[in-house]
Formats: sequence, structure tokens, C-alpha cells
Amino acid sequence: MTTTQDELLPGTRRALLHRIAVAQSEGRTPSLVAAVVRDGRTVWHGARSSVDGHAPDENVQYRIGSITKTFTAVLVLRLRDEGVLDLGDQLEKHLPGTGAGEATIAELLAHTGGLAAESPAPWWERTPGTQRPELADVLGKQPLVHPVGRRFHYSNPGYTMLGALVEKLRGAAWEDVLRREVLEPLGLNRTSAQPQAPHAGGWAVHPWADVMLPEPTEDLGRMAPAGQLWSTTDDLARFAVFLNKGDSRVLSAETVREMRTPAAPAEAADVVDGATYGLGVQLQSRDGRLLVGHSGSLPGFLANLTMSVEDDVAAVVLANCTSGPLLGSVGADLVRIVADAEPRIPEPWRPLPEVDRSALQLTGQWYWGTHAFALRLAAAEGVSLEPLSGTGRRSRFRSNGDGTWTGLEGYYAGELLRAVRRADGTVDHLDLGSFVFTRQPYDEAASVPGGVDREGWRGIR
Repeated sequence: MTTTQDELLPGTRRALLHRIAVAQSEGRTPSLVAAVVRDGRTVWHGARSSVDGHAPDENVQYRIGSITKTFTAVLVLRLRDEGVLDLGDQLEKHLPGTGAGEATIAELLAHTGGLAAESPAPWWERTPGTQRPELADVLGKQPLVHPVGRRFHYSNPGYTMLGALVEKLRGAAWEDVLRREVLEPLGLNRTSAQPQAPHAGGWAVHPWADVMLPEPTEDLGRMAPAGQLWSTTDDLARFAVFLNKGDSRVLSAETVREMRTPAAPAEAADVVDGATYGLGVQLQSRDGRLLVGHSGSLPGFLANLTMSVEDDVAAVVLANCTSGPLLGSVGADLVRIVADAEPRIPEPWRPLPEVDRSALQLTGQWYWGTHAFALRLAAAEGVSLEPLSGTGRRSRFRSNGDGTWTGLEGYYAGELLRAVRRADGTVDHLDLGSFVFTRQPYDEAASVPGGVDREGWRGIR
């Protein structure tokens, strides 16, 4: 990936630099490095350091903590796409005897499997992984702290189970499978389970004094699939492009879109914050944008990957301190700065290459009862149905090739849209999951369930 800064306006570049400079200074971190991706490539890189003349570049490794979970989720979804497993399978089917086998694979991916947030003591992030050599040592005597599937509860042991699942089904170590199936195809040559020079050292900064303490760097062992990886802003920028567009060598665009779809029930506080979780990725509404990505932390390191798919802008921020700058906010701000200052230029409008005559016949205004809707046929979206008021149920639809369409989102996701015709071939109404849409409000000439009053529309006398 070529790094170029010339594509951003000088004012945008200065605003980006100012944001990370404030984060490094006020967050009191030894170093902070960031990158911004737009239109599929890195367009800006910036760094700040407490050591003059030694600011890190895009090839310096930092530990990325729980961003590792997104990589593990990619491996699991590859197994699903190959037909080796189903996301509805219980863990017990493929990895028996864990004590947590009631949870499905999808629930583990979305942190709704009911498992504890952490492994039993001692603190796993600051102790050698050899202290937890078996899955039972990771789960403890009571793996479940909530009913399976009922609530979102972030779980590091849950992703340890997923890593073990990958090892069982691939017959190889998680690290080796990751390198072969994800890192090498995507060209992430500076992402690894163990640090490779040049890499940053991890530090704890005293909360009340400007002094530091080096943090231990532990091999997490069994817990590696939850947080082991080291990476760079350049590699994570490439990974962000993949999470946006997919790559046929790893996962399709459809599957990475599935990863970005909410999959977990949100807590009340999360609803207020506009936050939820997909399949290995975090989702949050901020500044009117849906942001997708993941954060990470381990003693000595903080990491964040944030992207706005709609704006086609992503940001990566890495720091080498245990606590300090709020990298989620920094990443969101970097995305906002670029998206607001230099909005995405849409592709030129182009007509459809060929016309679906049956769909064209159905375009225009329809009514569900008295609610007005418009059915459109667009090159970018295919068939779509949306309320004319601008609010309410809307969806795009995929053609089934037989004159019917299946809803892709919202209330109508998975529902069948079809035109119901009279004996002479003319359209009587649209049937959408049993809802009747007619050309006029309660059209007397159409088959409206319950019929239409014979006296028709009237006023008040």
C-alpha cells in the first residue's frame, strides 16, 4: 500500500496532526502513531513521540490487543463459508467437553454466549500463558455467568474457544492458520503473534506524575486468539480496506458486510451510547455516522481501528501506554475530520446496463393502507421500497430471478415481495410478507383484505 499525503488538502492534514498531537500530549503517552485510509489506500500518516527525532513510522509494531478478535472472527467465518461449520452450531458439536458447549458459534462471535469476561485469576494479561495450558484453565469451574444468548457480555475466554475451534478444524496452530489464510494473502507482513523489530516498548505512565514504568510483555498462550497480535498502522490500514470491501482470497464482500451487521442485543446504556457488536467487530453511532471497527488494550499498549463505510474513510491509532488517550475518540475524530472537510465524491450517475421489464412496470407510487410508498429501480440499489414521508420501513430487494424479490434490510429483511396479478395479467397489488400494497389508498379495484367500504371516501357532514 502506497502512503501518500498529497491527496489531502493542507488544512485537513494540519487538523489531523493537531488531533493526534493533542491526544499524545494530553494523554501523556510515550508515542502515538496514526494513519487514515480513503478510497482503499492510505492517504495520511502521522506520529508524535516523547523522544525528539524518534517518532515511529508506519512500519513500527505495537501490540493491538483485542483487535486480534476481528482476525479470529475472520478465520471462523472462512470455515463457515467453506461449509465446515454453521454459525448456528453449538460449540459442543465441534469442540466437545469444554463446559461451554451450549453456546453457538454465532453467540461466541457476538459475545452473547454467556461466558465470563475474563479467565480465572491471576490476571491473564500480566501472567504467562503457560499458567493456563488447557481450555479448562481458561474457563474455570463456572464458565457461564449469564444465560446463553440473552445478553451481550464481552468475553475474552469466548474468543479463546473460537481460536481452539479453528485449531481443531484446521489441524494446525491458530497462529499458523492466521498467517497462511489471512496475513499472507492480504500482505500483512508486519503483523505477527510475537514482536518483530522495529517495535515499540510498552509503558505504564504514573497517573499523578510524569514518570513511566515498563510493562511486561507476556505470551498469552491459549488466550492468544483474544489479544496476542502485534501490528503496524500500515498493516491495519490494509486490514481496514479488507473489512470494508472484502477480498476473494479471504472473505467475500458479502461476508464482511455480515460481520458489520449488529448481532448482539444491546444493554440499556449501549442503546443510549449507540453502541453494539457484530461478528467480531464493534459498531457505534457517532456524529451521525455508523462507525465500525475494534479497539484493543494490553498492559503497555492501546489500539483502535475505526471506519465509516459510507464515507469510505478509516483511521488507525496506536499508542504504547497502559492508559491515557481515548483512542476510540481519536479514531472517530480522524474519520470525521477527513469526511467533513473532504466529502466523498459520488460516482457519476449511469443508467442500468439492461432493464428488468417486470420490475420497471412496478415502479412508482404504492399504498399500504393509507401510507404512501415509492418503488424504485436504480442501478446502484436494484429494487427499493421506501415511504414517501422519509420515515418508516424501507428496504432494498434482491431479485430471485422468477419475478419475485427478497428484502435485504430492516423490517422487510428476508421477506418476499411479489406482484399478484389478475386473470388478464394486470397487477392487482403487491404482496410483501402478506402486506398488500395498492396503486391507490385502499383501492376498490384491488383485493384488499377486509374489503373497502362501498360508499367510498367521504368527509364529515
